[in-house]
Amino acid sequence: MKALSVRGDYVMDMITGKKKIEYRTWQTKYRGPLLMCSTTKKVAGAAPGYALCVVNLKSIEWSDFDEEFHWNIELRDLIEPVPVKGQLKLFNVDDSMITPIKDKKAWEAKIKPLIYTPKRKRKRKNSDGPNFSKFKAYHIVK
Repeated sequence: MKALSVRGDYVMDMITGKKKIEYRTWQTKYRGPLLMCSTTKKVAGAAPGYALCVVNLKSIEWSDFDEEFHWNIELRDLIEPVPVKGQLKLFNVDDSMITPIKDKKAWEAKIKPLIYTPKRKRKRKNSDGPNFSKFKAYHIVK
């Protein structure tokens, strides 16, 4: 199956139906099922490095306003999360790796442990002001 690497939060938006257009500077003659793979970049609320769904690439249109191609897509299937190393442009993934999941709750249970959640920053113990202890003292001469 043809596959495309996209930022993880965009893949999640495709799954929820918020994203129906993928913007690209290039086009392809290919139309049909397209495996959406999340890039390995860690983005909050996404599963980095996994193929998560199959969309249907319906059409591609040029936009003079954006000066980009608009790839019109619609969600086709949620799939068993599969680790995939992304590539540039369209690439092929073996069909045997793709297993559709019909039950959205089962899919959510499988993907929940894969979702990246950034760690919260700890507050400094000394909140009275900035901590200059790591800087060397310099004597200013006039």
